[in-house]
Amino acid sequence: MGSRYVQGLVDVPFLNLTPGTRTGIIQDERYAALIDALKPIEAHVKGLIEEQQRAEEEQASQQSLKAIQRAFHEALLALPREEYDWFDVQVRARQDSGGAASSAAAGVPAGTDWEELLPGVAEPSSSGSPQRQFFDFAGPLFSVVVSPAASTTPLNESRHFRALPRDRSRRRVTEDLKFAWELTEGEGSLQGAADQEVEYRAPAVPGLARLTVTVSQRELTVTAEALITITDSLETAMSPAVVNTRGLPGYTFERAAGELWRCRFDIERNIIVVNSGHRDFVFATRNRALQLRYLVRLYVKELVLKNFSGLPADQLLERMIELSLYAEEKLKSG
Repeated sequence: MGSRYVQGLVDVPFLNLTPGTRTGIIQDERYAALIDALKPIEAHVKGLIEEQQRAEEEQASQQSLKAIQRAFHEALLALPREEYDWFDVQVRARQDSGGAASSAAAGVPAGTDWEELLPGVAEPSSSGSPQRQFFDFAGPLFSVVVSPAASTTPLNESRHFRALPRDRSRRRVTEDLKFAWELTEGEGSLQGAADQEVEYRAPAVPGLARLTVTVSQRELTVTAEALITITDSLETAMSPAVVNTRGLPGYTFERAAGELWRCRFDIERNIIVVNSGHRDFVFATRNRALQLRYLVRLYVKELVLKNFSGLPADQLLERMIELSLYAEEKLKSG
């Protein structure tokens, strides 16, 4: 017999075969004894298969959660920090308590910038083994992102932008780097154009500005851009985001076939409950990529509703489009 989980042969030499053709089995007392003997074995094998299936489903859920969390964390690099500062527990604790003492208490080294805590491939730790440090050491420069990559700045005010160089495995690259910032479109001024972090000062008139950074490491060169919208006034209806001090939520499944709800946010457990019986979820399970995109959109819906509560419906929809755009792009690139 053969299946995805079991393969092999059952040798039963004592069975009586049909005379002449010898292609069939005579269903006599010997055949009945075989059936009785296989029943406990069948139950045992079914139990093993179900256990394997549960393990695979659990592993797939963990992988999906990791992919979703990484996509959202990476998306935050491209979005304004003050509007999407929901998830980083340790950095928020440092800001609330003030200073390096609270950061050390939260497990964050003094002077660590918040972008350095975002997931990717972990950088080597000085306390690790020499072999571990060797394999985790960052490779050559491969790409760079600007944080934030899209932002809104009032007239005559300043905003800081930072270049985050990465190797092919998304480790942070720090050796032998040169930075060159340039305002390639729009008005404004730059301070620290040769540093990793640049200060942009908006002009006195509204408009759109495009900021470009070029990062070089010996013969390697990569570039990235940031778009800046200069406004004469920020949205007065925009209330500060309610900070989720418990980090990005996890998710779990609850089967409620026939019911219309797709998901709900269990705030007490910090978990998004997904209706695995909803027809959209069933449709999305055709392949893993589609299911991940569906779960990301459920996350976007719940997180925007929670963190921008009180906004008019049109502004909530704008936020959902904005966050889903960056999160799904990072999910694809990850």
